[in-house]
Amino acid sequence: MNGMTDSVMCMHYAWHFPDLCKKLYSKPKRIEGAVKKLHKAVIACSEELLVAYHQNWTQFSQGINYLNKLYMYLNTQHIKKQKFNEADLQYGRNESGDTMMEVGELGLEIWKKNMIEPLQSKLVHLLLEGIQLDRRGVCPNQSVFHGVIQSFVQVEEYKKNDNLELYRQIFETPFLRATGEYYKLEASRLLQENDCSQYMEKVLQKLDEEDFRSRKYLHPSSYGRVTQECEQRMVADHLQFLHGECKRMVQEENRKDLQHLYLLLKSIPSASEALILELQQHITKIGLEAINVLRGDNVSIVPQAFVESLLAVHDKFSNLIKTVFSGDQQFVGALDKACSAVINHKGNPKLTCRSPELLAKYCDSLLKKNAKTCTENEVENKLTQSITIFKYIDDKDVFQKFYSRMLAKRLIYNQSMSMDAEEAMINKLKQACGYEFTSKLHRMFTDVSVSTDLNGRFMQYLRDNTIDLGINFSISVLQAGAWPLGQTAISTFAIPQELEKSVQQFESFYSSRFSGRKLTWLHHLCNAELKLCYLKKSYIVTMSTYQMAILLLYEKADVLTYAEILENTKLSDEQLSKQIQSLLESKLLSAVDSQEVEQTHVSVDEDRKLYLQAAIVRIMKARKVLRHNTLIQEVINQAKNRFVPNVSMIKKCIEALIDKQYIERTPNYPDEYSYVA
Repeated sequence: MNGMTDSVMCMHYAWHFPDLCKKLYSKPKRIEGAVKKLHKAVIACSEELLVAYHQNWTQFSQGINYLNKLYMYLNTQHIKKQKFNEADLQYGRNESGDTMMEVGELGLEIWKKNMIEPLQSKLVHLLLEGIQLDRRGVCPNQSVFHGVIQSFVQVEEYKKNDNLELYRQIFETPFLRATGEYYKLEASRLLQENDCSQYMEKVLQKLDEEDFRSRKYLHPSSYGRVTQECEQRMVADHLQFLHGECKRMVQEENRKDLQHLYLLLKSIPSASEALILELQQHITKIGLEAINVLRGDNVSIVPQAFVESLLAVHDKFSNLIKTVFSGDQQFVGALDKACSAVINHKGNPKLTCRSPELLAKYCDSLLKKNAKTCTENEVENKLTQSITIFKYIDDKDVFQKFYSRMLAKRLIYNQSMSMDAEEAMINKLKQACGYEFTSKLHRMFTDVSVSTDLNGRFMQYLRDNTIDLGINFSISVLQAGAWPLGQTAISTFAIPQELEKSVQQFESFYSSRFSGRKLTWLHHLCNAELKLCYLKKSYIVTMSTYQMAILLLYEKADVLTYAEILENTKLSDEQLSKQIQSLLESKLLSAVDSQEVEQTHVSVDEDRKLYLQAAIVRIMKARKVLRHNTLIQEVINQAKNRFVPNVSMIKKCIEALIDKQYIERTPNYPDEYSYVA
């Protein structure tokens, strides 16, 4: 009842009688004598020292907590007013050096000085001994051990700063030292008795056990430090041994061992780098092996095999990294580097990488009509997977060139399996590389849509003006800047009479609606359907416009010479030879006299040589002095509208002009020519 009486007196008189507060504050200080008596009682229980300490601490901490509540008014109204705040302490306003403690704080401080400090060496020794026994399978009283260790924390919890200082100083530091020594010896024993796989498995088990042990006995702030100490002794101190086994584990793709090694290395700074590098090199090796076996004559299969082989490698190791290495981004980075190295690999440094071309052909094979039987969902999935390969390609501009040309052919010749699939693929490329990368592809799509509308309006124009073309006619108007339409196949061409009306009417229709626009007819990209009626059964054959023009000549003659066909079609010799050869192979024409063909070719060659020599003389007369490569390029530029000159023919013409003394080599510069006036 004394405590209660004191409390009532405090509440009633403290404001008016400060001296009474001092008298009341002196009474809790009597706790010191009681603690000293408890200390003697604990020492007497030498064999059960920890149990005695724990029991007395439990009772004392509970009692001091009650007492602190009884003295709450004294704590708040008198003691706290006497305390200096942090600013006072910092700037030296505590001249006496004494501060008043709350009753509960005072009791804890008395316990620390009169119980913990005199007993700390014995307490800690017993604690370390008991935990060592726990490691050997003999479990001490968990509540007692945990309670004693926690008392080192609780006795200073009231402090605003460094309230774990006592705990770390008297217990954690020696505990970590003892733990390190124990696991240093344990690691040596395990290495002697086990191979690497067994060692890793047992180390992980030890780490789990020690972590569980920490949670049974220690303050949470120690968990990480204990694990770090164990890892240092059993992992970091033996990195050379573990790294030595990396290569074997990776090459064998031993998932269990790799997972154990990863778990051991990941917490040690830079320790995983050797494993990451081994994995990267292994993936690169497997990837190169997968594409190096793809050496066949059937080039149509190579793109599919190339892409699907790479995807199989990527999927396999993506799964391994996800399941074995928990999707760790460092290992994902190793996969990315390996895939990039494989996909951009050049068998010969002097050659270009074929990956962009092969990937574009793979996409083309999926998006074309008459592709191998795949559902739209299957095509969609395969196109999505192809983006995985695309992202690794360095020369994305090369892929863009191949893809745009193949897309152009699919759109022009109506070969696309699905316009939705085409658009979906372009959107995938846009997500991977941005709008600028696919802007021309989008414009190509727009042109196809606009052309469809334009054909409808042209048909309406013909109906409104009662014009009959005599044939079915449709056209695609394409923006020159958006479509990758090669100019090399363009040739002079006399439009067949049967097509003249259609071409003229469309030009009139188009110019009446779009002023200032110029139409350039790309006949080499046009197709025609021709009905063949000379056989027992009629056939409709799809062919190029050039081939159609040649066959239409046979409406008026059964036999034509090569020269006559050349004259009537106005095709270049190169283009005509190509088209006739195609018609001969398909047996739509029978052989033209070979001697005449040969004579015609010889005549054309002679005409070309004279043309080239005249061009060289004109250029040199204007420029006076030119390097060899510059002269070759200027000659090609002048001749390209007539024919594509062969470089070797240009060189022969240069040599002929040197012999004729029209030009000469510049002294001291063998690759430079001068005009001879």
